[in-house]
Amino acid sequence: MPNDQLTTRDRVRALVREVLDNALPDAEEEPLPGSAASPAPISSSNAPPPLASPRSASPELVELPVARDESSKSVITEDDVRGLAEGARLRIAEGARLTPLAADVVRERRIELVRRAARRGSGQAKTLAVGADHGGYPMKEELKKFLAELGHRVRDFGTHSIDAVDYPDFAHAVARAVADGEADLGIVIDGAGVGSAMTANKVPGVRAAACYSVKVARNSREHNDANVLTLGSQTITPAEMREIVQVWLATDITEERHRKRVAKIEAVERQYRS
Repeated sequence: MPNDQLTTRDRVRALVREVLDNALPDAEEEPLPGSAASPAPISSSNAPPPLASPRSASPELVELPVARDESSKSVITEDDVRGLAEGARLRIAEGARLTPLAADVVRERRIELVRRAARRGSGQAKTLAVGADHGGYPMKEELKKFLAELGHRVRDFGTHSIDAVDYPDFAHAVARAVADGEADLGIVIDGAGVGSAMTANKVPGVRAAACYSVKVARNSREHNDANVLTLGSQTITPAEMREIVQVWLATDITEERHRKRVAKIEAVERQYRS
């Protein structure tokens, strides 16, 4: 290569380096590795975040902790707010109502109510298959009215009186309706809820859960994707029944880790199908 071309190329490179050096501020110069005295480079990782307007900020990212969670209840009573400090935050369900005494306490103590949005699918009308033996018949009638109030459709598989009957017959009928797709979910009531759960779980495709509390009901749906709920008329009150049913219907399985475990339940079931 001729010397004059080499000299020209060197001059161009030197000129480019000079332009770049003059264009970059000193603060952006990269420090030597291991040099504590060198200034830290300005980068996206340590630069201050851009200011956001209060309206654009997501409240979920900065939500303060609540003092108490009563979001499983549809009615908040004085007992539910008793003992809360002034200015405390109380989480309640989106559609929950406060009794007059509870509302007075909330106002006097300036308690902040944090309404929890209903879970996915809770607002959708479903077709519910219901059934009961003679011991569960009175509660089943109350259940049907409550489901209608929530906007759901009901298919009643009996029994229709307090005359003695056998609970497996009605648990089987409800479970078959769910397994065959005639109903989205099923609810069966007997004395304790256990026998009906055992019967319903013999039907392929059914995952029945005997629930005696709101916590168990939520878990049975969120973790196990239960599609049949069994209740014991001798173990819970009508008010507890309404709370359990409302939460059970409002809860869905959402996390993939739970879906994977339910798939294993189904795989076990397939091994024993004839």
